[in-house]
Parts: sequence; C-alpha cells; structure tokens
Amino acid sequence: MTPALFTPITLRDLTLPNRLWVAPMCQYSAVDGCVGTWHVMHHGAFASGGAGLIFAEATGVVPEGRISVGCPGMWSDATAASWRPVVDFVHALGGHIGIQLSHAGRKGSRRLDWVGGHAEPEEGGWQIVGPSDNAYTGYPTARALTVAEIEALVGHFADAARRAVAVGFDAIELHAAHGYLLHQFLSPLVNERTDEYGGSFDNRVRFPLAVIRAVRAAIPTGMPLIVRLSATDWADGGWDLEQSIEFAKRMKEAGVDLVDVSTAGVVHEQQVQVGPGYQVPFATAIREGAGIPVSAVGLITEAEQANAIVEEGRADVVEVARAALRNPRWPFVVAEQLGHRPDLPPQLNRARRV
Repeated sequence: MTPALFTPITLRDLTLPNRLWVAPMCQYSAVDGCVGTWHVMHHGAFASGGAGLIFAEATGVVPEGRISVGCPGMWSDATAASWRPVVDFVHALGGHIGIQLSHAGRKGSRRLDWVGGHAEPEEGGWQIVGPSDNAYTGYPTARALTVAEIEALVGHFADAARRAVAVGFDAIELHAAHGYLLHQFLSPLVNERTDEYGGSFDNRVRFPLAVIRAVRAAIPTGMPLIVRLSATDWADGGWDLEQSIEFAKRMKEAGVDLVDVSTAGVVHEQQVQVGPGYQVPFATAIREGAGIPVSAVGLITEAEQANAIVEEGRADVVEVARAALRNPRWPFVVAEQLGHRPDLPPQLNRARRV
C-alpha cells in the first residue's frame, strides 16, 4: 500500500506525484534581482530528489520588495528571464516548481544574510515601507504607504504573477507570513492605520485580499494559487488562529487553493513554543475550520512523523526546508524508510557498470 505521503494531490489542473514538498528558502545569491547558476544547482538538486513540488524563494514584486540586496525579483523582463533556466532545468528533470511572490515591507533592505544589518543606499539599500510608521526591532523606521501606493502594489503583484506564468512556473505562492508586508497589514501589532486599510479585521485583510484577487485574475484558471500564512503572531493582541481561520475562508472564496501554514515573524517579542511539528496543529485547525487544503511545516524531520500528518488528515501536504538542504534527495530516503519505491528521474536510472 502506498504511504499517504506519496499519494498524488491535484490542485486545479496540476497533479503532483506526492505530498512531500520543498519549502521556499532564501539564498541571498541574486544580483540586481536576477538569479543565476547557483539557483539552477539549488533547485535542480531538489528536482532530482523526489519532491512533489519545489518552491522558489521569496521573490520581490518590486525592487523595494526584496528582503535583502541579494534576493531575487520578478519586477521586469530581465529579472523574469533569469528564472527561465531554473524552471527549464527543473522541468527537464521531471519536477514541478512554484514561485513565492513577496514584498518584505518594513523587514526589507537587508545586507546579505552572512553580513547582517540594514543596507544603506550606498550599499544598494532603499527606504523601507510598511502599513504604518514603525520599525521591526533592529531596523530603521518604515515609512507608511499611501493609499495610492497600496493600490499600485496590487498591480505589481499581478504583473509579477503574469511574468512568472510566462516563464513557466507551475504554481504561484503569495507570502503573507513571517512578518513581511502582507502579514504586516494583517497584524494589529504592526498595522496602526486609521483608514480603510487598518483597524478592524475587515480593513486589515482588505489589501491582502485585493492582492489575492488580482493575482487570481492574472494567472490561468487551471494554475494553483497558494498563500503562505503565519497563523499566529505568538504575541498578546496580535494576529491569531481565530482570525486566520476567518481569513482562510475569505481566501478560499477569492480563489486560493491551499494555505501554506506557518507562524510568527511580525514582532521580535514573540513567544514561540517550539517542538517537533509545533506548527501542525495550526494547519489542522485551518483545514477543519475553513474547509481548505493546507500544508504543514516546522520541525518535521522523521519519515513516520511526516507520513502520519497526512495519513491522519492533519494536513494535505508536508513541506520541509532544513531536511532538504541537508540531503536534497531526502524524499527518496523517506520513501525507503516507509517501504515505498517511487519512480526515479531517468537521469538517476542511468548508472551502470562499464
């Protein structure tokens, strides 16, 4: 009997061979928003490793939407074209790849991760923006976006999605987690606006929902649209699971096909209760409360653990990051441990004695 983790899943017109996916991971290796050989190697390793879907890292929809000066973009023909070798190589290996479109908001303009700190203009940095004039710990104060800028960003997300479709990506994910711009609008700990984009729950979800609707309209009907969501801020008075469930219902109505459930990231003062599979209960609650497929992430490191999450209906998909970095062919290891023999890419079947 095929383990639940290795059964196919269909989202709209896309059927994926299994439910063990690679989560998006920043590589800090792009130049002026363009990816290169490192990204071909990075994603190609996963494509030959048996993952059902690979997510490319957070990709800025405008230059000022990047997390760091080394993060990629999808704001121009040049940045989009740089992704084509990555997508083509993944497809040549029989894999599937989605892209995570993002705006970092007040957590942007970083130096390369191994350097750390805020990048000043002479280092390629920029003025960071957010829903309000406030700062994430250790960052400069962000400038509050105007209503006209918010409305323009909706269009930038849609334009980036169109470019991603043209390049050949199989799915689109919007980043509304980990304290980046869409999450900043959701959280009352950051969003201090008094206009139609702040205050009440309906107002705080207005901009993220506008982005979702615009992207849904910009991509083919058969292409899956996924949203990564922080289900809780792990902080008093912040975004929480109850709001996440209601937001997930509205996302489903707006055309989202799966919620990629994570947590935290919007304030430094968060109190995260970390342990094996610590975010899975949030995914389960959203799945049951909103009636929408979900993926689960967070310290999922063992084969039986990952399979049980899907088998028991706690999530529809499991995503891994660090385990995949340690061993890009970890899905094959998991399959073997579960007594399953998946089909190998043709390239891995060519080894023979000569």
